[in-house]
Amino acid sequence: MAYLDWIILGSTLLFIVAYGVWKTRGSKNVDDYVRGGGNDVKWWTIGLSVMATQASAITFLSTPGQAFHDGMGFVQFYFGLPLAMIVICLVFIPIYKKLKVFTAYEMLEGRFDLKTRTLTALLFLAQRGLAAGITIFAPSIILSAVLGWDLRTLNIIIGISVIIYTVSGGTKAVSVTQKQQMFIIMLGMFFAFFFILGALPSDVSFGKALKIAGANNKLNILDFTFDTDNRYTFWSGITGGFFLALAYFGTDQSQVQRYLSGKSIRESQLGLVFNGIFKIPMQFFILLVGAMVFVFYQYNTSPLNFNPAATEAVMNSEYADEYKALEEDHKKLEMEKRMAQHSFSAALELKEYNAIQQAEQNIIKINQKENASRDAAKDLISKANTKVETNDKDYVFIHFILHNLPVGLIGLLLAVILSAAMSSTASELNALGTITALDLYKRNVKKEHDEKHYLLATKGFTLLWGILAIAIANVASLFDNLIQLVNIIGSIFYGNVLGIFLLAFFFKFVKGNAVFVAAIATQIIVIIGYNLDWMSYLWLNAFGCVLVIALSIITQLFDNFLGNSIEEV
Repeated sequence: MAYLDWIILGSTLLFIVAYGVWKTRGSKNVDDYVRGGGNDVKWWTIGLSVMATQASAITFLSTPGQAFHDGMGFVQFYFGLPLAMIVICLVFIPIYKKLKVFTAYEMLEGRFDLKTRTLTALLFLAQRGLAAGITIFAPSIILSAVLGWDLRTLNIIIGISVIIYTVSGGTKAVSVTQKQQMFIIMLGMFFAFFFILGALPSDVSFGKALKIAGANNKLNILDFTFDTDNRYTFWSGITGGFFLALAYFGTDQSQVQRYLSGKSIRESQLGLVFNGIFKIPMQFFILLVGAMVFVFYQYNTSPLNFNPAATEAVMNSEYADEYKALEEDHKKLEMEKRMAQHSFSAALELKEYNAIQQAEQNIIKINQKENASRDAAKDLISKANTKVETNDKDYVFIHFILHNLPVGLIGLLLAVILSAAMSSTASELNALGTITALDLYKRNVKKEHDEKHYLLATKGFTLLWGILAIAIANVASLFDNLIQLVNIIGSIFYGNVLGIFLLAFFFKFVKGNAVFVAAIATQIIVIIGYNLDWMSYLWLNAFGCVLVIALSIITQLFDNFLGNSIEEV
């Protein structure tokens, strides 16, 4: 990296931290700290904050790599989101605002009992605490592998930077900094996108680039099959994605806290509508960037495996010669691929259908050979070192940034990645501290204290969760794909939590004891189901939600039956 990149990266991060501390200094009570005072937060701030909370560094590292390898079908994951926004705007927000709650789980005590509130809060802390560590760990391990930076040092830098302004200013600090972070993030992604288009051969327009991506099955967006083992289909997105979005935005305190800070119901609703309208286009654009990276590498050299740590491991092993042979074959395939792409481009110019079809089939065959070569490379890497991550989806975009972007733009894109990590981590720590202080500490420790005590307690627990997140990041390990890992963790817990809230809203005859027992049973069954691979993880959201509702109703009816039987006796 050049000095200019370091200056842009360092000044961007320092500005965010300093701005967050300065802009939100002096919280006087819990209302100021948790709900931002609720007096001046506008809908566009809420909308950008909600989007920034979900758009972590994992989004900008993993999503382009997902499109590069598997195409843009991942966007179907978000198809249920607009529907979820409508339900939350009509049902959740009016109830939360009417009750003037500080946390989503506060409502559950009034509707059920303290133990149900506590259990639901613990489920949130379990999944969001793990996610906070992964949110820090994701950019750290990738940047450390690619840049040679120390992993633990990166974890600590990201974690401490977030802790400083989150502990200082609470919800308002998170919201105001996320506006700046979203601007930096989208600016960087647009720069990267237009750089790719400019770096393609002069005869390859954007339209041709789309046709090249389409010829390689990178633009297959819609899949209407009913295969539940297929992770990303229209139906899994519209159902499983709907339940996940409903649970995440409706019951996850890291998101609920964003729109509880709105000065009115209308402002909060407009903020979520903004997210519902723009989230899918944003994800589509990020995936499109990944598809364009794929097109870029049709004309430029790419490594056999994008993870430099994996390449280093196999080159220092007894399999080095076999790997070198694969690399030589890979170079030959790249030459063939460039020639095939030029033939395809020429056929498109001439508009000869048969020539286009022949060129397209040739491209597909070459890419199939390349995929087989990459799979063979992964097998050798696994044999060389079983601990090294062979799946390189998360490394594709960062490799492109560091090896192809000009000086200055590299620093900006790295600032994008770290800003995204900070924005989502800040929301998570803010929510974790709030839930621990208000749902657990305040309600389960019977001694009464004044406002200042609970304000300090909330700040203290936020700091504690920040330290714990750094610790989790330092012991974490990579998964198949980081963006999938976060969604898997959420899917294991979210369906259960969502079902509890739906019971509170719509099933008035169900009492706290029935819900408490059903929630524990549901969580055990969902974890077992995931471990035994009963279904794709997205379906776990719907499964957990329906299961906890069904078990609660059955338990309540059985309890009522026993109660009536005893009375008759």
